[in-house]
Amino acid sequence: MPKTLIKIDWLTILLFILLVGIGWINIYSTSVTNIETGWFDFSEIHGKQLLWIALAIPLILLVLALDAKFYQQFSSLIYLGCLLSLVGLLFFGKTIAGQTAWYSFGSFSIQPAEFVKAGVALAMAKYLTGINVNLKNFKNQANALLIIGLPMFLIMLQPDAGSALIYVAFIVPMYREGLPDFYLVIGIFTALIFVLTLKFGFYYIATVIFLIALLIYFINRNKKPPLLKYIFITLICVGFSVSVGFIYEQLQPHQKDRFDLILGKIDDISGKGYNTYQGKVAIGSGGLNGRGWLNGTHTQGKFVPEQHTDYIFVTVGEEWGFIGSTIVVLLFVFLMIRLVFLAERQKSDFSRIYGYSVFAIIFFHFFVNIAMVLGLFPTVGIPLPFFSYGGSSLWGFTVLIFIFLKLDAKRMEV
Repeated sequence: MPKTLIKIDWLTILLFILLVGIGWINIYSTSVTNIETGWFDFSEIHGKQLLWIALAIPLILLVLALDAKFYQQFSSLIYLGCLLSLVGLLFFGKTIAGQTAWYSFGSFSIQPAEFVKAGVALAMAKYLTGINVNLKNFKNQANALLIIGLPMFLIMLQPDAGSALIYVAFIVPMYREGLPDFYLVIGIFTALIFVLTLKFGFYYIATVIFLIALLIYFINRNKKPPLLKYIFITLICVGFSVSVGFIYEQLQPHQKDRFDLILGKIDDISGKGYNTYQGKVAIGSGGLNGRGWLNGTHTQGKFVPEQHTDYIFVTVGEEWGFIGSTIVVLLFVFLMIRLVFLAERQKSDFSRIYGYSVFAIIFFHFFVNIAMVLGLFPTVGIPLPFFSYGGSSLWGFTVLIFIFLKLDAKRMEV
């Protein structure tokens, strides 16, 4: 343990401490309406979050105390335990706001999905470092996607689309380890067709697809491209565009509303679009320097629902302004750059893959949450790492990062 503390990357720990500390300050601001409220009032959410932060310290020590080889040797069992924790929710879970996603222990609740991400990252790293595993092979691709897909499916049963969506982030370490570009292109193109079809309608998009196909064929005509291949790909794209309407109708009403709001098909600032509208107004009112800590009118007036969780960045924007928001964003960017740097210097494939998984998960949370608050992405239940209120979220990210720091500290012993 002492050797680990000497070799551990203290820059990453500093960034972690800064983000957790600044996050708690903003949670405090959303929690109190009176400056005389005590910092250690455990009946308030800021007091509870402070307790979660304090309890994260022994958790960190436990993660660092375990041998680095433990995480690789027992990754499969950890992954299995994670799956069982999700299955157990179907029988013993507590339902909050329509989602059976928590185990309740008195006044505290634990959301296992926040910890499952670390288990999946370990399992993915273990599988991809296996003998003869090559992500250019379709069977290996399918197995890797199954590792990701099982927890996604179980989380969707809760139902919690936001937490399930996070697992798309694992495409990043897979891509780093050799997943063909084809899948990224298909994924981006599929998402583009889906959104544009919802926005403009099938006939317009189908026409554009045919025109693009003709243009590409014309440009490559001297290479004598196979006509049937072009026709087949074009029909697949048009067929998917046709199916968008059916897929859209299978969504829940609130999910449809979120897409409609983002695409500008409805404008309901007092109802369905209330959160996003109030969030943007609050951030805009912060100006360059912000209104000052505990002086945010929207924050103190509780105008933005769930501002201490998914919409915590609204508080940053209103009270700390553009400058404060930029500092927070830069801290996240520095952390993610550092994680990539650490991942690339690993001596073992297992540690590198796990490191990229940690980076991808944090990046996806950060990007989607900020985009959601700014109205650039549909509202989904994805917390901002280290900032959003919740012990499970804080502990989940803590475990993710400190397992990697333990692996990094022992990299020279590989």
